[in-house]
Parts: sequence; structure tokens; C-alpha cells
Amino acid sequence: MYSEKIFSNGFKLITAPDQNTKTVTVLVLLPAGSRYESNGLYGASHFIEHLMFKGTSRRPSSLAIAKELDKIGAQFNAFTSKDHTGYWIKTTADKVNVSFDVISDMLFHSLFHSAEFKQEKNVICEEIKMYEENPLLYIDEFFEETLYRNHMLGKPISGRSSDVKKMSLTKLIDYKDKFYQPNQMVMAVTGNINKSQIIKLSQKYFANNLSKKRKNKYDTFCSKGKKNYRVRVLNRDVQQAQIALGGLSSCPYGAPQTETLLLLSIILGGNMSSRLFSEIRVKRGLAYFVKTELNPYQDVGSYIIRAGVDKEKVSLTLRVILSELRKIKKYGVSKEELKRAKDYFQGVMLLSLEDSSVLSSWYARQGLFLKQMTTPQQRLKRVKIVKAEDIKSLANRLFRKNSLNLAVIGPFKNSAPFLRVLEEGI
Repeated sequence: MYSEKIFSNGFKLITAPDQNTKTVTVLVLLPAGSRYESNGLYGASHFIEHLMFKGTSRRPSSLAIAKELDKIGAQFNAFTSKDHTGYWIKTTADKVNVSFDVISDMLFHSLFHSAEFKQEKNVICEEIKMYEENPLLYIDEFFEETLYRNHMLGKPISGRSSDVKKMSLTKLIDYKDKFYQPNQMVMAVTGNINKSQIIKLSQKYFANNLSKKRKNKYDTFCSKGKKNYRVRVLNRDVQQAQIALGGLSSCPYGAPQTETLLLLSIILGGNMSSRLFSEIRVKRGLAYFVKTELNPYQDVGSYIIRAGVDKEKVSLTLRVILSELRKIKKYGVSKEELKRAKDYFQGVMLLSLEDSSVLSSWYARQGLFLKQMTTPQQRLKRVKIVKAEDIKSLANRLFRKNSLNLAVIGPFKNSAPFLRVLEEGI
């Protein structure tokens, strides 16, 4: 069972013991992401994440940090999203003190040397090119740009190369200081832990740091008055086109219909027995992969159906997808199909939560974004009570002609052929 403790400086600690593993994961999340950025700072959250591994006052280089963790066989990494940044270290249970020492050193004592800043600009620009020049990697970002238009949720997490090249170190450090405060951090420590030891380590490394009381805000996304029906094409000379079809889900973090949406997503394209996989890959051989994904944020959420298909078969594949959406709207799902989806969700969730790193993410994300957390057991109970009529009702609310957005990357000069397909309706 998890427990939560908030220290006097506002630092939040969540512990979730699991004695069936020999590992411990320490994960720190904070609300620094691309949606919080402004002109001159596009890509700042991602840039800061890179620089956190470049050296601290005690470990003055990236090699020194790596050696400290490599010598105990630790796994470690960091990530940036549109609404949060995370740093994690996974070790054997007897080395958890090293995790606290290193991760706190990085968060509070990174050097941000000018030379490293200048060099890392080139590294990040190469990373940006890697994504932009690979349609399979870039399609998700292109879809959200299509869906959210000029809102910050539609801007790339890493920024554009032009943004990165113009960024100043002084502004970057000022931005970092706004967010990297203990009162904005949530730490989840999961696995084979001793709770009292973890509290002592948290007090030593995090709770003794003073916080600057700042409330960071973001622009809420509002879809009212915006044209939802949109098709965008990115011309690329490739044989396989990437398509992403979807829309707003009305399911942000913690929304009441989250479990219904999860099951709808599984039934449509969540596994190898899903409707879209069976129809598009197994029966017709149109694609190697086709799947559905859900992307929730604090104030909004989206669903996306993705596939990689031959450039000559994009319209056909879209028609098949639309046909499956029409079927689920009209006929719903069978009790047997719904039971399979529930059993699949339970199996995948329980197997994944055996990993302490997945368990830490489960609690840390909720601790950062929600006032009340849901345990895995509570989530399973909510999934079990979802009815077939709930799935059909949600499908009819989501899958409407005027709510669809389509992003396509391939050798196409305009969007007209695909717009005509969508106008056939669902």
C-alpha cells in the first residue's frame, strides 16, 4: 500500500513497498514541460534535462556521474514531456542511498557551464533532425501540431532548431529556477524499501532545501470556437506513409470516463486481436502495425489511431478505419469482446507493475497532477464495472465527422484526396 508525506518545504514523497522485488526505483517528477514555455524559451525544459547530466559541483562531468552509477550497476535516465520532466534511478535495494545522493546532486547542484551549454545545442539540434527526418518517429508530434494548432500543446517538446540556437543560458537558468524547487517536486520510491529509511533519506537530501514559493501556470486549451475538422500533409519522399487519425477525447488526467476510454482503445487497436489490427493487418495486409493511443493532459486529452501503409493505400486504409468506427458506434461491442478487453487490461497492468520503475511512474504522475490517487486495485474495480452500453455511448460522442483530425506524412502535395475520404463521414 502506498503512503504519502509532504515535508515542511513542500516536497512530496510517495512510498510504495513491494517485497517481491530486489530493486528500488527513485523517480522525481516536476511540472516543467513544453506547455509552460514562452517565446525565447521553446525547448527549454528538454534542454535543461540534457544539462542535468553534464556535471555537478561534486561530480564535475557527465563521466563522473555515469561512473558513480555504473559502478553499482544502476539503470538511470530522464525524460521531458509537454507537462512534466522526470529523473529516475533504479538500483538494487541496498544501493538506494546512492540514488538519493546522485539524483539530488543533479537537481540542486548542476553546473550549467557555458561550454557545455554551447556544445549541447548541437547535440539537441541533431536529436531534433533525427525525429523530423524519420516519419515513424515524427508522426505523433505532427498530429498534435495538427490537433492543437497554435496552442503550446501543439508545439514540439524539444523546440525547433532555430529556437535552440537562439536560446540564452541566462534565460534558461532563470526558467530552471522557477520549476526546480522542492515544493514543486514529487518523488515516488517503490520496490524493496524500508519506509523509515526512505523518509530519512528524503529529509537529508530534499526536505532540507528551501523552496521559492512560486505558482507556475499554463494556458488552458479551449476547443470552443475552433475548427476541429482538419487535415494536414507533410510532404516526404518515402514509400511508406504514416497516418494519424484522431481527436479530442474529453478525458484529461483523472476523468470519470478514463476506464471506458481505455477499454474502447483496447478493443479498437490495443492488441493483436483488436478490430483494427484484425481488419487492416490480418485480413487485408495493408499495414505492418496499426494501433490506438491515448494522450491525456491536465485539461484535455486526445485519442489517436496510427498506421504505416504503402503510399498508394492511404485512402483505402482510412476508409477501413472509418468503417470500424461506424460499426462500433452503431452496434457497440459484445459482452465477450468487452470481457476480453478487461482481462487483457488486467493482465498487462499487473505484469507491468511488477517492475518497480513502472510502479513509481504510476504513483508519481498521479501525485503531480491529481488531488486524489488511484491504486491499481481501485483502477481494476473501475474497469470491471464498465458496461457495453458505456463503450457505445462514448464511441458515439467521440467519433463524429466534425471532430476528426488527420495528419499524414508521405509523398503527397496536398490534402484534398484525404479530405474527400473523411467527408464520407462516420
